[in-house]
Amino acid sequence: MSFAPTKSSWSWPDALDALTAAPDHHTLIMENERVRVIQTRILPGQVVPVHTHRWPAVAFIGNWSDFVRRDPDGTVTLDTRLGADYPTINAPFWQDPLTPHSVQNVGNTEFQAVQVELKENPGDSTQIR
Repeated sequence: MSFAPTKSSWSWPDALDALTAAPDHHTLIMENERVRVIQTRILPGQVVPVHTHRWPAVAFIGNWSDFVRRDPDGTVTLDTRLGADYPTINAPFWQDPLTPHSVQNVGNTEFQAVQVELKENPGDSTQIR
């Protein structure tokens, strides 16, 4: 199991946080000192600007569409069209923190997901804020 990065281990600026760098695609649903809940929506053909997800999350896909994830240099790091299995809609899955990346919806439907980001590192009294 992966835990949240400490402040010293996360080297990307707050300006790349999903809510700041890609606000047209990420909406804050709820936040407190322990969790942050974000909804992601990407229409067909849209490209989400380079952004990060600092904390690990339990994620739920509400509506699937194929997508391509690229690193900041444009190199493809994931193309869901090449995978054999699609996730189950509304079934929880673990998502580790994501370093800078962009996402392009290459499918024909809107992609929708909700991420419940965990802002604490279990066993460490230092909270990430």
